[in-house]
This record gives sequence, C-alpha cells and structure tokens, in this order.
Amino acid sequence: MKYPIDGLEAFIEIVDLGSFNKAAQKMHLTQTALTRRIQRLEAQLGLRLLDRTTRSVSLTTVGRDFLPEARQLLEDVQRSFERLRNMSRLSDGDVVIASVPSLMFGRLPRVLHSYALAHPANRVEVLDRDSSRVLEAVRQRHAQFGLHVHLPNDQDLHHETVCLDPFVAYCRKDHPLAGRAAVSWAELARFELITLGGTSGNRQRMEAQLAIAGIDIRTRFVVEYYSTALGLASEGLGVAILVSFGADVRPALVQVPLIDPVIHRPLSLVRRRGETLTPAAQVLYRQILAQLSAPAAA
Repeated sequence: MKYPIDGLEAFIEIVDLGSFNKAAQKMHLTQTALTRRIQRLEAQLGLRLLDRTTRSVSLTTVGRDFLPEARQLLEDVQRSFERLRNMSRLSDGDVVIASVPSLMFGRLPRVLHSYALAHPANRVEVLDRDSSRVLEAVRQRHAQFGLHVHLPNDQDLHHETVCLDPFVAYCRKDHPLAGRAAVSWAELARFELITLGGTSGNRQRMEAQLAIAGIDIRTRFVVEYYSTALGLASEGLGVAILVSFGADVRPALVQVPLIDPVIHRPLSLVRRRGETLTPAAQVLYRQILAQLSAPAAA
C-alpha cells in the first residue's frame, strides 16, 4: 500500500485552518486538487475523516482520534528527510572502518583528528584487524571500508592503492645500527631480530622478497602486535623489523632504512564493489586517500 503523505499534509492543514479554501491557498493548490487528496486518503483508509458542507468542515470521531497520529506520522517523515538532507549536505553520520594495527601509530590518528575537527558530530569506530580480517569485515558489512596490506583478487571488492611503505629497522639509540644512514638486509644476520608472526601480511611480503634476493635472516622473537615488537626493541632485546610509521613512535627508538633490496608494503583502501558509501564515510575515505598518499613532511 502506498501511503499518501500529501493526503496527510492536506488533512492537517484543513483541520488547522478550518477551511478547504484557506488550506488550498496555503498549499498553492486548487480546491479541487486539495479535495482529491483528501478523497484518496479516505479511500485508502476506508473511513471518513472530515464532515464538510458548503459552509463548514469538522472532524469525524475517527478523524479526531486519527489527528494526533497523523501529526506524528508527518513529523517522523519530515525528521527522516531532514536527517537524510543533513547526511548529504553536512556529511553527518557514523562511520565504521577496519584497519591493520600498524596505521594506528601516528598516521591514521592524524587523519581521524582532522576529520573529527571538521565533523564533530560524527562517531568513528575503528576495527583493528589483520589484513585478511579487514577484508572479511568489509565483505560482511561490519565495516564500510578498510585499510589493509594485500591487493585482493576478490571480484566483490574494490581496492585502491594508497601508498607504499618501506620496511625499516627499529633499534635503541645506543644500538650499533642507530647511527647508520641505512643497513642492508644481509647485515641483519649479525643481530637479534624481532618480527611479526607468520600470519602477518608484512612478514609474508618481507620473506617472499628476501627469498627472491637469496637472503636468509634469523628471528629471535616472533610477536603478533606492533606494540609488542616496539616494546621489546625499546628494552634492547633486538632489532624490530617493521614498516616505517613515518614518525618517531618510541622516544628510545630510531628507525634505520633497510636496503639491498628496498622492500615496500602496499597499503590499500578496500570497499564493496558497486556499493555507494554514505556521505560521512565517503568524506573520510577521500581524506584518508589524500593524506596518506601525500609525501610525509620532513
């Protein structure tokens, strides 16, 4: 059944103004057009709402009972339309994204900070996931879009490469590597190393590239989280092999570029193919793309 919103508007205006003629003038309708709206509304309800003569109009008992509900229905519709207009005009609304944890060290928080300043009414939920779970969160609609490491081959997902992050060595400021401008992967064989676990997309990419180059490195500590790797490195337990965060993440640590070969991790935005993001999510998506793909400030 189609609900005649225009009929509700006509019904309320007639009651408030007490006249078909006055209501027609206010709504910029002919009296005939206004009458048709009321007739369609009553026909759909199967009930008479108004008693009218050539000189007066009054509510029927049913009409009197229905009037508060009609007002509420119209207010709900108007409120819903206003909310949608604000979503479009002001990019209002909540956003849920999924992200690999490494981005939470400085880079993504900076984007979220500028987004929060521009859209203070919007709530952002960040789901910390490894790359495979980022894809699953987007696919299952737990997140509107995600940031992950691998380039997906899935036909149901659309990806957009944001940037390429180089692998670096994080070590204490008193470590022998701390003063180096760069260090080769082969040289790492002399040091205790800290790397992420086998399910990490970063580790898989690192090992694949080193295998191509014929370089074998030995890991002393294998951990799951970036914060754990950085914590161990801060205590002098080894050199953490991670992607560059583009900023100093721990006061006690320095990052040294890794070369021969230089290995990059591709970072991609991913969303469901063929689906339109909400205005609020679209603004954040574009902001992440613009800020993370821009060269880091010196």
